[in-house]
Amino acid sequence: MQIRMLTYPGSSLALGPAHAPARPASLTDGLYARLRHGIVAGELRPNQRLVEIELAERLNVSRTPVREALQRLALDRLVTSHRRGWIVREHTKDEIKEIYECRSALESYAARLAARKATTEQVDALEVVLQRGMDDPRPPKEWMVEVNDAFHDGVIEAAQNAMLADLCLRSRLYYFNNRIAELYMPEEAMASRSQHLGLLDAMRRHREDEAEDLARIHVATALRVLLEKLG
Repeated sequence: MQIRMLTYPGSSLALGPAHAPARPASLTDGLYARLRHGIVAGELRPNQRLVEIELAERLNVSRTPVREALQRLALDRLVTSHRRGWIVREHTKDEIKEIYECRSALESYAARLAARKATTEQVDALEVVLQRGMDDPRPPKEWMVEVNDAFHDGVIEAAQNAMLADLCLRSRLYYFNNRIAELYMPEEAMASRSQHLGLLDAMRRHREDEAEDLARIHVATALRVLLEKLG
């Protein structure tokens, strides 16, 4: 299948099978997933206009599924209506703080459950993930998103709570969560890795209180770095 590109000034959005669900329940679901990926990955930038008719023409679909996809993205607080159209939402510092407060509550509890329930195989797999980042010769900003996401996904999976996993995922679906990796200095990246190692050790030893505290500190550190870099 040929990959079609949706291009806006200063960015491009790949709309091929790599960004779509394996079996979308509907055309709207597929468009929603593709547009959401473009926003979260930073391919569609904050305050960028999203015009229904242009999207429909470029994607060779009617305006109805495009409108439905954009309405769903609005419920996710990823786009907002603007002058009878839509733009990618730019979050204020206060909104970012609120999102990270939710992440702190969710991910710290996930870490507690992971320390209680994680198997040896799951902990070993997370250790491999962190080692992959350590061995990567590229600058941290080029591997941090991949390694960070894989580690946090593994912790959440080890918590063995499907509802909590869904809430954790939704709380991370914002462009600034990806952008933060580009903003880390090497020493900040190493500090983040050290926190990951501490959490991993707490999981291996089944120290629930310690795992919960470390996860909360980790999210707070990420928020502090993000706000400092954003000015």
